Amino acid sequence: MSQAVKRLQEIDFLRGIAILLVLFRHKELFSFTKTMGWIGVDLFFVLSGFLVSGLLFKEYQKYGKVRVANFLIRRGFKIYPIYYLFYLPYLLILIFDNQFNLISMLSELFFVQNYVLGYGYAYAATWSLAVEEHFYFSLAFLIWYLTTYHSSFVSAPENKVSRFEIIIISVLILCLALRFISNMAWPDDIERNFTMTHLRMDSLLFGVLISYLYTFRATLLQHLNKANFKALLLVVFFLCVSWTAFIKPEYSFFVKTIGFSLLYIGFGALLLIFLIEKNIQLYLNRIFSKIIVKSVATIGYSSYSIYVIHTLVNKNSNYFFEFTGIGYNHYVDFIFAFLVSIFLGIFMTEYIETYFLRIRNRYFPAKLN
Repeated sequence: MSQAVKRLQEIDFLRGIAILLVLFRHKELFSFTKTMGWIGVDLFFVLSGFLVSGLLFKEYQKYGKVRVANFLIRRGFKIYPIYYLFYLPYLLILIFDNQFNLISMLSELFFVQNYVLGYGYAYAATWSLAVEEHFYFSLAFLIWYLTTYHSSFVSAPENKVSRFEIIIISVLILCLALRFISNMAWPDDIERNFTMTHLRMDSLLFGVLISYLYTFRATLLQHLNKANFKALLLVVFFLCVSWTAFIKPEYSFFVKTIGFSLLYIGFGALLLIFLIEKNIQLYLNRIFSKIIVKSVATIGYSSYSIYVIHTLVNKNSNYFFEFTGIGYNHYVDFIFAFLVSIFLGIFMTEYIETYFLRIRNRYFPAKLN
């Protein structure tokens, strides 16, 4: 069994934590869970950057080239069927409520809603999907350019920084600078300062940087596999994330500038722990139990479908109380929406997403001929 396969459940566990945070954000259980739940998207960004770039890096490492078109098509089969199929019920609700707007709908269908609207139209959470779409195309273009015109982009002595690392670090700095400029120049543009791709892509790129180190500088990561360094990473994680339970993000200049950077550093530190600790599965089972770890990893595996469907469930959870005649209780509301979102997401993954992935793998296989 390959290293990537062995590590799948641990990464899915992190994805599960990310989607659980999102569920806590969008349907209140406790005040602090709603306040900090938004960081689930930032964890998703770091993990997506790591996982998606890892596909390209592994292909380049094995075959010496990258099929960018094939990569984008394969991502499309993963993202678009679930997105467009389940966009329809959201749209029907808007039409029924006389809230239909053609421009808003088109912006969401073409993944530019975070610039046109700020948040999504049919459901607010789609802004993050737009960021990821822009990231996929940008990363594909960058890798194509470097592998075509600078084939040595991965090569660098152990004690020197590669061309690729310089590019990524430069963009990280640029994104932070742009956040300061945007929030100072347009402080009232609250939503776009939170969602525009050029202000948020650094979280994904930090995941790319970790993936680059994991793929091409494995020796370096092996040197870091020491108890004191892992303890330091854990401290960095808690310091960079713990404040999120106390600060509401929308109107915070700190959050929308330095805060976003702290989050990707913190989640990057957590991801590094998961990558360099050989016994991470054992530790997770000891801390949470095998059943919980497996359950959260299962939720993480279906996290995209859960993300797409959960807002629809939240919008209609009130019908549960009307149907049962039970008086409204926000704890019951949360539990109902939570469980239904997870159940539907797992069903969508198993029977809809998997169907389209089989078609993808038949006609657009990952393996080069």
